[in-house]
Amino acid sequence: MLRHVRAPLWWWVGLLAVQSVAAQSAALAPAAAASEPLQITIEARDIQGHVGVDAVATGDAQLQRGAVTIHADTLRYDMASGVARAVGQVRVKREGDVFTGTELQLNPDRFEGFFTHPTYFFALTQAGGSASRIDFVNDHTTVAQQATYSSCLPDGTGAPAWVLSARSVRMDFEANDGLAEGAVLRFYGVPILAAPVLSFPVTSERKSGWLPPSIYPFDSRNGFQLQVPYYWNIAPNRDATLTPGFTSRRGLLLGGEFRYLEPNYEGTDQLTWLPRDNDVGSSRYSLTLKHQATFADDTQLNLQLMRVSDNTFWKDFSRDIKSQGLTPRLLLSQAQAERPLNDDWTAYARVMRWQLAQDSTAPLVSPYERAPQLGLRYAKAGESGWQAGLETEFNRFTNPTDTLDTSRITGSRAHALGYLSQSWGRNGWTLTPRLSFNAASYALDQAMSDGRRSASRVIPSASIDSRWMLERESAWFGQMLHQTLEPRVFYVRTPYRDQSVLPMFDAAAKDFTVDSIYTDNDFSGVDRVSDSHRISAGVTTRLLRPDTGAELMRLGVVQRYRLSDQRITTDGVVATQRFSDVLLAGSTSVLAPWYVDASAQYNPDQNLVQRSVVSVRYSPKPFRTLSATHRLTHDSSEQLELGWQWPVYGREPGSAPDTQQCSGTLLSVGRLNYSLRDSRYTDSMVGFEYDAGCWVGRVVVQRLSTGTSEATSRMLLQLELVGLSRLNVGSNPLQALKDNVPGYQALRSE
Repeated sequence: MLRHVRAPLWWWVGLLAVQSVAAQSAALAPAAAASEPLQITIEARDIQGHVGVDAVATGDAQLQRGAVTIHADTLRYDMASGVARAVGQVRVKREGDVFTGTELQLNPDRFEGFFTHPTYFFALTQAGGSASRIDFVNDHTTVAQQATYSSCLPDGTGAPAWVLSARSVRMDFEANDGLAEGAVLRFYGVPILAAPVLSFPVTSERKSGWLPPSIYPFDSRNGFQLQVPYYWNIAPNRDATLTPGFTSRRGLLLGGEFRYLEPNYEGTDQLTWLPRDNDVGSSRYSLTLKHQATFADDTQLNLQLMRVSDNTFWKDFSRDIKSQGLTPRLLLSQAQAERPLNDDWTAYARVMRWQLAQDSTAPLVSPYERAPQLGLRYAKAGESGWQAGLETEFNRFTNPTDTLDTSRITGSRAHALGYLSQSWGRNGWTLTPRLSFNAASYALDQAMSDGRRSASRVIPSASIDSRWMLERESAWFGQMLHQTLEPRVFYVRTPYRDQSVLPMFDAAAKDFTVDSIYTDNDFSGVDRVSDSHRISAGVTTRLLRPDTGAELMRLGVVQRYRLSDQRITTDGVVATQRFSDVLLAGSTSVLAPWYVDASAQYNPDQNLVQRSVVSVRYSPKPFRTLSATHRLTHDSSEQLELGWQWPVYGREPGSAPDTQQCSGTLLSVGRLNYSLRDSRYTDSMVGFEYDAGCWVGRVVVQRLSTGTSEATSRMLLQLELVGLSRLNVGSNPLQALKDNVPGYQALRSE
C-alpha cells in the first residue's frame, strides 16, 4: 500500500455523513461473521414460549449475543428463523456505542433485518444522529433512509449548530462501496456543502473520487484561488491526484501528482502548470520528479529533478515551491548512486545541477555544479577503541548557466581525507588522540592569480580531545537534584599551508558555536584548512531530576586560546588575538512556568556582545503561552519575535463543553517578527481560534516576506467540525500555527 494515503471527498463527506449507520454496521457485523454462532442469552421479568420454538420476554427484556446487548420493553426470538424482534423502548449497546429506536427486527446469524426510527451515539467520535429506517440487507450491506450526523446537541432552537444529512445511503462493506443521495452539510442552518449523488469508500481502503476543494479567498499576489482535486486510485501501489484550479488574477491553473511504490523502488512526480498567466502573458510551470531504487547488490539510486519556468515563480506560488523542502530560489536536480563493496568500503557517484531564481534586489550566489562526483569511502572501528576512515573523491566543478559570476573559476579536483583515532577512558573520562590529513590536487580551466592552472597540497593535523563527567547529589531550590560538572579540553595542531590562490569550490566558514569550537578546522568542505595551534576549553554543568533524569538547568562556557597566530581565517585577516570570544549558553525550567534559553558570544577585549539569542516563554496552563525572543548580531541585524496563544473570552480552554449548546472560548494566536534595525515587520501571523465545543473555527492572516521591500499576504480559514472533519479555506492554519507559535497546542487532538 502507498504511504500517506489520501481519502477522497466522497469518503470525507459521504461516510461521515452517515457515520452513524457505518458504525452500527461495523458494531454488529463482526458477531455475524464468526465461524460459529455465538450463544444467545435472554433475560426479562417474564419469559414465556415453547421449547425449541420461540421465546417471548417482557418487562426489561434483554438479549445478549457476544458484545451486542439489546434492551426492549418486549422481545421475541424465533428459534426456527433465527429472527429477534424488539419493540417499545429498544436500546442496543456495543463497546460504548448506543442505539435507540422503536422497533428492531434482526437475524443475528445472517445479519438481516431493519431498525425503525433509530438514534445513535458513538463513543469514539462523541457524536451521533438519527435515521427514519435502517435496513440490513445482509452481513455486509446496509441501507439507511433520512440519516443525520452531528456532535452538537440541539441548543434549544430545535437544530444543532451543524448537521450532516443524507436522503438515503447504501453501504456495501464487502465491495468497499457507498452511495449517498441528497447529502447536505449545514452550519447554523446554512448549507455549506452538498452533493445530489456521491460515492465513497466505507472502509479505510482508498477510493477514486473528488477531494475537498482548496479555496484561497485572499492572496495579495494571486487574488481569489480555487482548486478542486480529483483522486485516482490506480492500484494498491499507485495513485494520482489531478488538480484543476483557477485564480482570479492569473487564470487557469492545472496541477498533478503521481505516486508509485514497488518492492525495490518508489517515487513521486509533481507538476503545476498555467497554460497562460494573464498577469505576465505567458505559460508558467513547476516540475518535481523524485525516484529512489534499491538493486539486488544493495546499490542505492536517487534521482531528483526540480525546475520552474521563471525567476518569480517562487514568489507567486510559494506554497508549491516551499513544499519541496528546499530554499525556494535554489532548486536542485541530481542523480546519485551508492554501492557497498564490503563491510568497510563504499563507492558512490553523483551529478548535481542547480537552477537559480535570481532577484536583482537580492542577488543569489549559487553553489558549483558537480558533473560528475565519484568517490570511495572507508570506515572501520575496532573493539579496543580505535577508528579509521578514508574518503577519496574526484569532482568536476562547473558554473550553473544562470550564475551571476560567469568568470568564476572552474575545473577538476581530486582529494583524499583520512583519519586515525584511539580512545581511552573509564567511568567519568575519555581521552582521544587523532591524526588526520587533507590532500587535494587541482586541474583548472582558467589560470589562478599566480598564473598556474594546476596545484596540489597535503595538510596534516593532530588533535587530542579530553572529556570528563563528574557527578554528585546536591540540594537546589529546596529539593535534592543530580548535578553534573562536565569539563572538556580540546587541543589541535595544524601547520600552515598557503592556499590563497586555490579556488573555493565547496569550502565555507563555520559558524562560531559551542560545537564548532571543538573541531580542528574553521571551514567546512575540502578547499580550505585553517592553520591551528590552539586549545579550546569549556565546562558545562547540569541539574537533573534523580527520578526521571529530566534536565532542569544547563549552564556552559567555552573559550579558545591560540598558542600562535592564525593566518588562514574565515574573514581573511590574520588572527593575533590569543583569547577568542567567550561562548556562553544556558537554559532553565526551574522557575516553571517560566522557561528561559539564552546564548551569547562575548568579546572581552572590546567588552562587546557580538551575537546573542535570548528566549523567554511563559506557559502557566495548557493553551496559555507567551514567548519573546531577541536575536542580535552586532553591526548586522537585530530582531524581536513575539508569539502567543491566550484565551480572551469564554470558558476554560480544554474543559468539558456545555453539551446543551455550542458555546465556548475565544483565543488569540500569533507570531510577530520585527526588525529593530530596519524598523519593519518581516514574517508575521495574527489570528483567532474559537472552540464552541462541537466545532472549532480558526482565522489567521499571514504575511511572508519575499524581498527587502516585498511581501505576500494571505488569509487562512478553517472550520473543524468535531467528530467529522476539518474544512480548510486556503492553506492549513493549524499546521501554520504549530510551525510558527512556540508552545502552541491544538484545541482538539489529532
